[in-house]
Amino acid sequence: MARNLGIYQTKFYEGAYLLGMLAGKMTKKNTLGFVASYPIPEVLRNINAFTHGARSVNPAARTKVIWINSWYDPTRERQAADALIGQGADVLYQNTDSPAVVQLAQTKGLYAFGQDSDMTRFGPKAHLTANTVNWGVYYRMKVKQALEGKWKAEDTKWGMKEGMIELAALNPAIPADVLKLFNEKKAAILAGSFHPFQGVVKDQAGKVKVAAGQVISDAELWGMTWYIDGVEGALP
Repeated sequence: MARNLGIYQTKFYEGAYLLGMLAGKMTKKNTLGFVASYPIPEVLRNINAFTHGARSVNPAARTKVIWINSWYDPTRERQAADALIGQGADVLYQNTDSPAVVQLAQTKGLYAFGQDSDMTRFGPKAHLTANTVNWGVYYRMKVKQALEGKWKAEDTKWGMKEGMIELAALNPAIPADVLKLFNEKKAAILAGSFHPFQGVVKDQAGKVKVAAGQVISDAELWGMTWYIDGVEGALP
């Protein structure tokens, strides 16, 4: 790494796992829908973590994915969500930035999750919570380093523990027993005693990617190019 270059990344997958747990408990059809942006490791981590979380509480849960090749395209996001609903999905998640998915879920009487921002106002009954990012905690740290003459090149990967990944307020429709499971797992992630990709983790073909008692390697995690068991379809 160059001396004047710093990298920062988010552990969005931590929040995605918790959202998956809610989805696995709230679905009635065991079919989840994911509106995806681009087939890059960041998005694959979120799809896989979401699916892994869902199947941790509901082994019958499956995730269907539609790629739109855009971070923000309300029309295509809505079309993708509508297609997923047509395929049986009754809980929707997204790695895109418009509220179109949540808005559609609201009109259909289904559940959905926001991404990057709290989308509750676009679908108060549909919106279960949102996986959001607070870049400010990182920026303040780096500015403080610079002011103190301590800035250095580093690859920073922060998540819930550092306050970079935050979840929006939970929908009151979530049952108490589900909320208890959610809060217990959230506390474990914050404490560092649980990792969303700790074994056993298998890919679509049933190959063990992370053995029992092990945690996924950084190389595998940050360079992810595969679907986890429970995701339907092929990568584009």
